[in-house]
Amino acid sequence: MENRFQDQVAIITGGASGIGEAVARRLAAENARVTLFDVDEKRLETAAASMSGQVETAVVNVGSEDAVRDAVAAVAAKHGRLDIVVNSAGIVGPTSTKITDYPSDAYARVLQVNLFGSYYMTKYAVEHMLPNQYGRILLLASIAGKEGNPGMIGYSSSKAGVIGIVKAVGKEYAESGITVNGLAPAVIRTPMNEDTSEAQLQYMIERIPMKRLGTVEETAAMACWIVSPEASFTTGFVFDLTGGRATY
Repeated sequence: MENRFQDQVAIITGGASGIGEAVARRLAAENARVTLFDVDEKRLETAAASMSGQVETAVVNVGSEDAVRDAVAAVAAKHGRLDIVVNSAGIVGPTSTKITDYPSDAYARVLQVNLFGSYYMTKYAVEHMLPNQYGRILLLASIAGKEGNPGMIGYSSSKAGVIGIVKAVGKEYAESGITVNGLAPAVIRTPMNEDTSEAQLQYMIERIPMKRLGTVEETAAMACWIVSPEASFTTGFVFDLTGGRATY
């Protein structure tokens, strides 16, 4: 499968670390032309330098519509096309915090990055995919968006919104050659959950029948199939990656 993405152009948000970096690394190894979006310039440079293949970077805050619009347009203009977008950028926000103690400004920030970022990336990706009548959009959701994690109202509700985007937009463009899907992991070992409280992590692990964290490599393997030409008859769907936790 080393040429599975030959000549395809991909944007990966949150590409400087964690799931985004793992997905980008695999896509680049399979000959995609990859651009990493992230807010952490130093980590972006380190991640890109460690990958083989054609990898570029752009400092982009996915919570800013202007930044997303301009950055996506720049990639599409440079390469003459846009085939793949994987939106992995996200933040956890407060954990082990009941709604009565959850700061409204923190809630707004989580939604701006996780939910509005997904909306912006999908909106502008579709614009540049339509001329070729082909595209693969993958939004990283979470099992928290399906089942809800107590103490994480911001993260849970933002990811539920991401699932709504997948289902709505997938149907909107079902006849266009563009698929829009989601991936709902349980807790994956990434830098994003380094600040999650031990009690919160234990709560999530206890609900995984496999009784372990997922890995970024496992996530990248599934993600890269979803955004491949092989995944041609699935859209508006949210894939499970939960070690058996998902109940629907």
